[in-house]
Amino acid sequence: MKFENHPLRAAIGPGLLMAGAAVGVSHLVQATRAGAEYGVALLALVMVACVLKWPFIEFGPRYAAATGESMIRGYQKMGRYALGLFSLITITTMFFIQASVTVVTAGLAGLVFGLDLSVTMLSFLVLVGCIIVLTVGHYRGLDLIMKMIMSALAVSTLAAVALAFGAEPDWQALNPAIGWEQAWTAAGFAFILALLGWMPIPLDVAAWHSLWTLERAKQTGQAPSVRHAVFDVRFGYLAATLLAVLFLLLGALVMYGSGESFPTSAAGFSARLVELYAASLGEWSRPLIAVAALTTMFSTTLAVTDAYPRVVRALIEVSGVADDKDEAPNLHRGRYVSALLLVTIGALIIINFFGDHFTVLIDFTTTVSFLAAPVLAWLSLKLLTGPLTPLEHQPGPGMRALAWTGFFFLVLFCLIWIGWRVF
Repeated sequence: MKFENHPLRAAIGPGLLMAGAAVGVSHLVQATRAGAEYGVALLALVMVACVLKWPFIEFGPRYAAATGESMIRGYQKMGRYALGLFSLITITTMFFIQASVTVVTAGLAGLVFGLDLSVTMLSFLVLVGCIIVLTVGHYRGLDLIMKMIMSALAVSTLAAVALAFGAEPDWQALNPAIGWEQAWTAAGFAFILALLGWMPIPLDVAAWHSLWTLERAKQTGQAPSVRHAVFDVRFGYLAATLLAVLFLLLGALVMYGSGESFPTSAAGFSARLVELYAASLGEWSRPLIAVAALTTMFSTTLAVTDAYPRVVRALIEVSGVADDKDEAPNLHRGRYVSALLLVTIGALIIINFFGDHFTVLIDFTTTVSFLAAPVLAWLSLKLLTGPLTPLEHQPGPGMRALAWTGFFFLVLFCLIWIGWRVF
């Protein structure tokens, strides 16, 4: 059978959307800051977080392929408490998450294109670009653009890391012991929690991924098997994890020990980031770094801008307050567009008030995501190991053990954070 007609080809796509959503603030901002401030001291912790979060990310496409419905529909069937918890987390975080990813993209867009505009206006232009892609191209356009972006991102990031290794960096930055003592200070611990909040991506993405899996099946006319859906998400997650390591290494090789501190504004952060890379690798590398950074953040903003309207629409439709999408396809599309505008306006309001202090905004948003992670992990575990998931498609003993380990890891760090904040 030719690959063009192979069922696996029909399943490939949502995993790259997930990777595009992941490779953004957590990588470009937080992982780079981790390398710049602590060398590779936090690399092992980043890898542990990626491994222990993996089961919960996989549960999204696994459930969608096994049942033909989204995790949000599954939460609704579990009970009002499950849907209520998920809805509360989504509604209280979506504007802040959308604002956080957009403001970084806006700063880089202003730098790359030489636009001397306010961060709010730049963010507006970025979101208008995303809206055009999503309303004109629909899922098919999003899928195609994300595949091109992720390919360009992988090549440019690998090239930047190779250049950094060849530019005679301070090799002490690759000694984990150098930055370890500094990392375990009060400020360092606060940053660690913020880093882990979105490393490599918040757990909300499992529900997003289940919606993307169903949309991909609708687009191709072929429902994926659980095996193919899991392969797709593994490919995307592995790419996101690898890129997280690369960005941390870039921060360590290029910035560690430079004595430079990052500005708190999006435009200032973007300019300083590119300036430090260019100073270390050579002025000729400036366009490469700038384009790689902008590509990274635009992929995240595009994916997140699509995800939240889908989630809001799904919440409306499973709540019973609106007709099902199959009975009212025009209303189904209209709810997506309405939610798209709602999320955009909410994000712009936050950016207008907090955009000039974007590192504070990002640390706040990522920490909130980390504190919400145990709740999302527990809900997904209960869904995937309960009667709503066919027994033959439930996670095996090894995956369950890893998921419970990840759950207790998340709970432990949340309790440590609460104790640290109280005492």
